[in-house]
Amino acid sequence: MTALTGIRVLLVEDDDMVASLMSDLLDVLGCEVAGTVSRLSDAIHAAQTAAIDIAILDVNLEGRPVYPVADALIARHIPAIFCTGYGRAGIDTKYQSMPVLTKPFDLSTLEQTLVSAIASRRA
Repeated sequence: MTALTGIRVLLVEDDDMVASLMSDLLDVLGCEVAGTVSRLSDAIHAAQTAAIDIAILDVNLEGRPVYPVADALIARHIPAIFCTGYGRAGIDTKYQSMPVLTKPFDLSTLEQTLVSAIASRRA
């Protein structure tokens, strides 16, 4: 059992291989992947309606930023983590306070980022 056991995660990722790997890592941490979406419209809908505790968002879907997804999560007070290979450089300044998971990352980094994001939202 970890501090993340039972945490429901929405995974927003358009690369099937990355989504599969992330799902496996989340499973190892005891998280429940509540859904994996790869289209922007589906991600916005899930962010507005899904029963989740946190979301991990690829910064771009279908060549467009995922900011509408982040906005929907913020409106529901659900923490989110941006996931990108470019670090903070490619993230709009409006979202600079959101945690960023830089690809590639390891299991420990994923765990620390999730725990920190959940704790900061509850504080």
